[in-house]
Amino acid sequence: MSRRQRQPVHTVYGGAQLFKPDVGPRMGARALEALRRFLPDPTAFAECFGFPQALAQPVYERAVTKLEHEPVEDYRIDFEDGYGIRSDSEEDGHAVSTARAAAQGLAQPGFPPFFGIRIKPLTELSRTRATKTLHLFLDTLAGEVGQPPKNFVVTLPKVTEPRQVTALIAELESHPGVRIELMIETPQSIIDSAGRFAIPALLDAAQGRCRGLHFGAYDYTACLGIAAEHQKLTHPACDFARQAMLASTAGRGAMLSDGATNVLPIHQDPTVVRNALRLHLDHIQRAMAHGFYQGWDLHPAQLPARYAAVYAFFLESFETSSARLRNFTEQSERAVRTGEIFDDAATGEGLRNFFQRGLDCGAFSASELEQAGLRIG
Repeated sequence: MSRRQRQPVHTVYGGAQLFKPDVGPRMGARALEALRRFLPDPTAFAECFGFPQALAQPVYERAVTKLEHEPVEDYRIDFEDGYGIRSDSEEDGHAVSTARAAAQGLAQPGFPPFFGIRIKPLTELSRTRATKTLHLFLDTLAGEVGQPPKNFVVTLPKVTEPRQVTALIAELESHPGVRIELMIETPQSIIDSAGRFAIPALLDAAQGRCRGLHFGAYDYTACLGIAAEHQKLTHPACDFARQAMLASTAGRGAMLSDGATNVLPIHQDPTVVRNALRLHLDHIQRAMAHGFYQGWDLHPAQLPARYAAVYAFFLESFETSSARLRNFTEQSERAVRTGEIFDDAATGEGLRNFFQRGLDCGAFSASELEQAGLRIG
């Protein structure tokens, strides 16, 4: 099985003013608390998410294990929407303090394996503030640990034109190992003024340093004039944007992330909480079916739904997908048929990626793949 770069299943955004070195274990503890309060066992899990009991049991067990050991795969220290407008002195202080806290966290167990910061947009209004925060954070982190770790990233929001990406790359000249992510949340980042798909030019401007694109559904639909009541991840305008992202990045190595479910499971009424969890799960599985294997989480209580959705997505297809991949491999990767399903080389690669993603996130173990007769490595 060929090895592809690991992609986190989610990114958790949190305001910079709230960031602590123990962000991973702390969020995991809160997620487990919510799980045990509202979905205390596999039966409650099955009832909430509509899983068959036979699927609910392993999904529940693996979700608990994940929340205990690696609850947050990717964390973004947010200096934009989750932070708000603050005085320059306050943001200066948070840029320095969060970098020091991140340096402490990197040395502790349970710190997210992927992390980064989201700065303000590089527009005329906020460019000076954004670049100052960027340099304060990076310089402080470098003073504590040297260059940022491999899986550190800088996220640029509200992108409208390639020159903003070029400007960010220029600001990172002294940090050549730092990669970037772009927020796709404006119509101009989908279709440019000449009527062309805009993303290829944005990726070109990144000079090979763009790790991924994150879709911002609510800013995007607001820019289109869609009424707030109808600004949802499932709006047809969002489906168009996601398909444009998929088509524009195919073969270019950029990871894609869906947006957030903004209905949070934090009500006192258990029924309201379970409905919010089910909505989040439905959004995640819909996105995965459309080729988006990563998404945003905004609150620790959303994490049980994240891992329930991801693990169920992989586990419910394990038997059929493993049979197809075994059959394909045994036929020396020629085009083959399994039942009514015809598989060619492209499908074989898709099946390998399916199992590698499941292995990365904890849906499967290496021993389970070996027992199923699948070659690894």
